[in-house]
Amino acid sequence: MDHLKVERGLSPATISAYSEDLTRFLAHLEKEGTQLEAVHTGTLAGYLVGLSRSGLSARSQARHLSSLRGLFKYLVSERHLRRDATELVDSPKLGARLPSVLSRQEVLVLLRTPDTATARGLRDAAMLQTMYAAGLRVSELVGLSLGDVNLEAGFLAAFGKGRKRRLVPIGDVARFAIAKWLAEGRGRWAAASEPALFVTHHGGPFTRQGFWKLVKRYAAAGGITKPISPHKLRHSFATHLLLGGADLRAVQTMLGHADISTTQIYTHVTGDHMQEQHERYHPRG
Repeated sequence: MDHLKVERGLSPATISAYSEDLTRFLAHLEKEGTQLEAVHTGTLAGYLVGLSRSGLSARSQARHLSSLRGLFKYLVSERHLRRDATELVDSPKLGARLPSVLSRQEVLVLLRTPDTATARGLRDAAMLQTMYAAGLRVSELVGLSLGDVNLEAGFLAAFGKGRKRRLVPIGDVARFAIAKWLAEGRGRWAAASEPALFVTHHGGPFTRQGFWKLVKRYAAAGGITKPISPHKLRHSFATHLLLGGADLRAVQTMLGHADISTTQIYTHVTGDHMQEQHERYHPRG
């Protein structure tokens, strides 16, 4: 756990998930009377079968296996074990789960809902505009500090998984919303020493849970009936860029995906749009 926190820079939520998975695995080994050094491919395959029989989804099983891969890779690198028992274990097959997104009109409704005549509305509008403009993860959004945003250049620095830093453009609308929040709202609540860009009315940094509630509240106020979450704004950001003709590699960079295959899930969504356009406009459609 120290290695994950200090050397790999993983988030507290990810570290907690690793800890739960590995604690469950070690409890299983203890129950079976198996030492960690004796674990082999068959042991792990049997463990994954047990997880499946207990009702765990393929996605959750894959996460457990990822935790185990991290553990064994670490133990081999530190020379506590001679071989990695996870090398020959295949990941559970996952069905392609297409991201659910908001339409452009729904996004516009959501972004226009906050009452910018109040400090709270200025902050909420700036947060929603920034989230959608930069395609941020919610942890990246609430983790922004004053020094991470360059309004003159129109960029912000986001710190993603593993504390990897990336620069993302934010556009004029989000720039204006942030500038208005800084000029007319933030100073009412934040102390001069507070580095967080977005703060609560108590003056402290905004939380992930707080932003989740904020999104739900404004979606309901705007009459958006489909299920919504902060991550859906990130999905919408990527999908709308690709629908507008953006390059997949550029979208990958802006999202902070290490692997292009993670970004390619959005091509399934935009593929449906292209088929729709073909059927509508092609003379033989």
